Amino acid sequence: MASTRRFVPNRAKTKDRVRDSLHRVRASLLPILQCALAAGGAWWIATEVVGHPKPFFAPIAAVVSLGIALGARMRRSIELIVGVSVGIGIGDLLIVLIGSGTWQIVLVVALAMTTAVLLDGGPVIAVQAASSAVLVATLLPPGASGNFDRMLDALVGGLMGIAVVAIVPTHPMLRARDTAGDVLGVASDVLRLCADGLMEQNPKLLVEALKQARASQTKLDALRNDLTSGREISRISPLHWNTRARVVRLDAMAEPLDNALRNIRVLVRRSLSLVRDDEILDPRLVDEVEKLSHAVDVLRSMILAKPGEDPDELEVQRVLRAVAAGARYELVSRGGLSANVVLAQLRSTIVDLLQASGLDRKAALSMLPPTVEHPYVAPEEGFGLDGPAT
Repeated sequence: MASTRRFVPNRAKTKDRVRDSLHRVRASLLPILQCALAAGGAWWIATEVVGHPKPFFAPIAAVVSLGIALGARMRRSIELIVGVSVGIGIGDLLIVLIGSGTWQIVLVVALAMTTAVLLDGGPVIAVQAASSAVLVATLLPPGASGNFDRMLDALVGGLMGIAVVAIVPTHPMLRARDTAGDVLGVASDVLRLCADGLMEQNPKLLVEALKQARASQTKLDALRNDLTSGREISRISPLHWNTRARVVRLDAMAEPLDNALRNIRVLVRRSLSLVRDDEILDPRLVDEVEKLSHAVDVLRSMILAKPGEDPDELEVQRVLRAVAAGARYELVSRGGLSANVVLAQLRSTIVDLLQASGLDRKAALSMLPPTVEHPYVAPEEGFGLDGPAT
């Protein structure tokens, strides 16, 4: 007899999906509002001010120039206008000469996109050139006077997109700051998991740490995109001109953070080899990894803090300096190759994070205990080959 039980969905998973969906909507509310206002404003200007009866390309151009994702909108608007101009110019010229039809559309689109590529344009230029050429070939009869109007509509839409970003901007710092916080949150979790794996000699924990470290690249890519948007907004929006210095400082952190994550990945991978090969491991090296995870938490708190709040750069540097002081060669003097690599990557990560806190590279290197008699950068006074003087 067939079962009469009905499928009951997992309520917890359903709630998680709903919560994630609502979070995505909240995160996209401002970009959605910007696109909506830009589309409506472009239509109104094109119809009421310019006098075009059906300026369908104006709102399209406004939305494309903004997009739902933040990024280089100024460049995108310019590419849009250039692409439309190329497509309309080539399309109108050829359709007048050869008429419209299947092979004509093939030729017009191919020539429009080729011209866009020759102009060294981005993908937006090529796509808009092709779509504009298609519209000319299919909707505008040969010799129609709509070509200049469409070009003007594209200009209106692109400029409206830029105006909306200036008048109703996202905060240039918030999204990038939160993304940087996410990156450092992953780094801290990975280091903590790595320390646990080393202490317990548990390869499963290290495999999980390596998996999380490798997945961090998407967050780093998002950070660079958010910083591009933040720089743009701080330049074109009068409401946020006062954030330019903070955006520049956060932007300077991007490369050191990227380098730090790369070094952490190698550190975890060699930690896994260390455990699998059953190398000699000094417990103090594990402590250093654990201390570094706490230092990353302090750096994360600094980035997420509002202006004037603690911790500041000096506090971050103090904490990282304490970790650096313990990263001495004696920790791996009896270890194998992997232990040496772990220490080397630990030291490199400390330097990267010190640079993220505001120090230049030489100043950051000077905080490490020397591992050779004549290092490239002289260590701080009080450091000998075995670490700080006691």
